[in-house]
Parts: sequence; structure tokens; C-alpha cells
Amino acid sequence: MPEFATYPSLSGATVFVTGGASGIGAEIVRAFAAQGSHVGFVDIDEAGGRGLADELAGKGSNIHFEGCDLRDIDALKAAFAGLDDALGPATVLVNNAARDDRHGWEDVTPDYYDERIATNLRHMFFATQAVAPGMIAAGHGSIINFGSNSWWEASGGMPVYTTSKAAVHGMTRSFARDLGPHRIRVNTVVPGWVMTERQKELWATPDALEAHRQNQCLPDLIEPVYLARMVLFLASDDSAMCTANNYMVEAGSI
Repeated sequence: MPEFATYPSLSGATVFVTGGASGIGAEIVRAFAAQGSHVGFVDIDEAGGRGLADELAGKGSNIHFEGCDLRDIDALKAAFAGLDDALGPATVLVNNAARDDRHGWEDVTPDYYDERIATNLRHMFFATQAVAPGMIAAGHGSIINFGSNSWWEASGGMPVYTTSKAAVHGMTRSFARDLGPHRIRVNTVVPGWVMTERQKELWATPDALEAHRQNQCLPDLIEPVYLARMVLFLASDDSAMCTANNYMVEAGSI
């Protein structure tokens, strides 16, 4: 197991994470907790979220969970208000929540399209809108949006997902310009195919994995911990001059 860095600037920082109950999001929550951050997270999975929060609180971490369906923007705002009440204003926001459900272009209806955009893109905008005033008051902040290398690779089979993930990059750069004068940095983390339990259960067949290995420069599959480590760097003062950019964690698969 590699030995990872400790970031002093993250000790005592308040961090909000979306989609933190499982997968990459849970790894991010654990990573910030290990740095001594005050971590608030939201997720539609209330049982999983409360279980993770109880586990980390039992280890002495300052953790707060709010159940929330991010497709409902009023519910999102209420959940973030709950995090703020419990932990104080965030100076780090990780917009992680998304679902890469497969779908054929010919089957997409307007309602399905809108639901996928709400699941994978819209909440990021309004989460940023919710935390930005507190960051402006603090005089600094870091917002980390999750993109995907799926559209860079021209992947098929999920066109509304790739549409929403491509849009994340434009949103990141626009917010970086608008919030930069307040020393708020906005970046995109770009995962490759990450071996979460969901991916393993649904799509990571031996043939698919071998084909993907051949497409990567590195031979190892990507574990969630490596996404969390990139997020920690972008949240920390070590990345103080990094904004409006893409940070790839895809083992050279583009």
C-alpha cells in the first residue's frame, strides 16, 4: 500500500461532499476525515450515509450527514443548510454525486433526459451557488467538480451521461473566472474507469477489464482511493495556484 501525504491546511477545514455514502464519494469522506477535516456529506442513500457517519464519528471524526435527493434543488438547499448549521460554512466543496446508468440514444425521452441532467449536472451548479457566499466571506475556497473521461474517449451507450459530464468542464471554467477574484478555486477531477463496487457488480466483466487495461498506459486498475488523493491535493493549500483546469486520474487511457 502506498504511503500518502498529510495536508496541514486541511486539518480543521470544513468540507461538504455530495454523493458521499458509497463508492468514490465514501472514499473522499474517509480521506478528509483522516486529515482532521470537519466533513459534511449528502446522499440519497440514508442508511449508507448514516452508517458511514456513525462509523467515522466513532473514530473521533467530526462528521455530519444529511439525506437528500439532489434532483430536488429545494431539498439540496435544505440539506446544505443542515450541514452549515452543524459544521459551519464550507471552504471546500466536492461535487461528486452522479450515476452512469447505461442507455441507448434511441430510447431517451425528454423526461429521461431531464432526469439524467438533474442527476449528473444540475445539482453541481446549485451546490456551488449555495456554498459560494460562505467562501467569499472567508476569502478563499476550493470547489472540485467530478467530470469523466468517458466523453474524451468518445464512449457510447450513455449519451445523456456523457453530455452532462462534458458540460461540467465548461461550468468549472466559468465559475473559476467568476469566483477567482475571491480566491476561490474551481477545478475538475477526471476519473477513468474506477473500480467501485457498483462498477464491479454491473459492468466489470473479465473481457471488459482486459480490454480496458489494454487502453491504459498503466497496467493497474484504478481504485477509488486515487481519486480521493487528487481531491485532497486540490482542496489543500498545496494547490493554491491551480484553478480552471482538468486533473486526470485515468491511468493514461485517453
